[in-house]
Amino acid sequence: MRDTDVIQHIQDLCKERNWSYYRLAKESDIPYSTLNNMISRTNIPTIPTLQKLCDGFGITLADFFLDQPEHPQLTDGQKELVELYNRLDHEKKNVLKAYIKGLLMEV
Repeated sequence: MRDTDVIQHIQDLCKERNWSYYRLAKESDIPYSTLNNMISRTNIPTIPTLQKLCDGFGITLADFFLDQPEHPQLTDGQKELVELYNRLDHEKKNVLKAYIKGLLMEV
């Protein structure tokens, strides 16, 4: 993967989630100025920064570099849930997990 491919992939992941760079910086716990400079200057992130970005996106480094990060074993409904989950911020993800755990306790 070339440097510009890494930046493009970060931009694509933001578009998929409907996230601004500010939101990505917040979710990744990195300064917005760092992210903005990296993207505007097409500077490839360091591995620790890329790891933080992946954490923010809720993916692994391996997923980031896969050509097809899709999970073909998932049903369409599961893929939809994963896509929606990935668009949530950290706090809402925790609320959703707590809600699902509560639903499972009723069973």
